[in-house]
Amino acid sequence: MDVKRKNSRKRAAILEALAAVTEHPTAEMLYNRLKPRYPELSLGTVYRNLSVLAEEGLVVTVARVDGQERYDARTEPHAHFVCRGCRRVLDLDLPEGSAAALYGSVFSKLGCRAERFELNVKGLCEDCAKGSF
Repeated sequence: MDVKRKNSRKRAAILEALAAVTEHPTAEMLYNRLKPRYPELSLGTVYRNLSVLAEEGLVVTVARVDGQERYDARTEPHAHFVCRGCRRVLDLDLPEGSAAALYGSVFSKLGCRAERFELNVKGLCEDCAKGSF
């Protein structure tokens, strides 16, 4: 049974705010960004709507940093780099066709149909590696 959800002004604002940034924010970061425009907004509302948006495939969770989930509105296959110094999460674009090759490899080796992959590379970003954070 499909659950029919009503369109929500706050949900749309959360998705719009997430799509407008590349920093892969936490729910709290999104809440702080939207609170001035939506004074009645609660942090719980942000969490609930991010969960709904994830269920609908409009956002993805990309990494857990310092115990907090990070979100991305970019849902096509791509990897992420998580800096252990400054805690940023950066998009890591893979060479053309590598996602398709990965999916094909999963099928040919295991007989499974891959639907999505999550790849997080961890280390120090360029600034942190230079010691400038």
